[in-house]
Amino acid sequence: MNSAEAAVVVEGLRVRRGRRTVLDGLDLHIPRGQVVGLLGPSGCGKTTLMRAIVGVQRVAGGRVEVFGQPAGSSALRHRVGYVTQTASVYDDLTVRQNLAYFRRVLGAGRNDVERAIAATDLGENAGQLVGTLSGGQRSRVSLAAALLGSPDLLVLDEPTVGLDPLLRVELWTLFHRLADSGTSLLISSHVMDEATRCDRLLLMREGAILADQTPEGLLRETGAEDAEGAFLALLRRHHPRHALAEPGEDQDGEAAR
Repeated sequence: MNSAEAAVVVEGLRVRRGRRTVLDGLDLHIPRGQVVGLLGPSGCGKTTLMRAIVGVQRVAGGRVEVFGQPAGSSALRHRVGYVTQTASVYDDLTVRQNLAYFRRVLGAGRNDVERAIAATDLGENAGQLVGTLSGGQRSRVSLAAALLGSPDLLVLDEPTVGLDPLLRVELWTLFHRLADSGTSLLISSHVMDEATRCDRLLLMREGAILADQTPEGLLRETGAEDAEGAFLALLRRHHPRHALAEPGEDQDGEAAR
């Protein structure tokens, strides 16, 4: 992919945690206007990579650019939305008060609060204190905050964890609607069945990208019937000693997030 056509360009990215190298010379491009899934077991480095892309991770080397600008630069402040695994909202404010606060911080339009509430199906909870919401509802409030200002890139770290199946389907429908309008989305997950919902897949293991492919292309390449089988086939190819490991298991014993 031409760098000018990519929302994110990562070249030679190196990240260390103490004596341990988490990412070592990572290269990848994330296309514009697509839903890109970053899939892999817990501890494989997904969150570290996402933090580097939004510019909040200290890196040891390499280059990370977002829309042609260095990751984390002030020019990207209103163009990138980031949702962490832990809900980043205030428990002692209502849903609407949280979004009104973040709207003012971002300088977003006045209508953005109601638009974000509607997009995340929080209308019935808009006047409720966030601290009284379920975990899934609190995650949706964080997502609504990230939608304020209509960012060009959304980086979502396991946004569907803890959500019921119906809401997961509704959120993936929202993600594709945003992509159709031109937004680029990078969504991490350790749930392999979400692979089929993505336009493109990045399969990750132990800090390395094992595959950068469409879901259909990945199945053709590996001859597998589903994403889990494809992941295992890639493990056998690249990491024979982990050939019998299940995709959700972490073999290295240390979190690489």
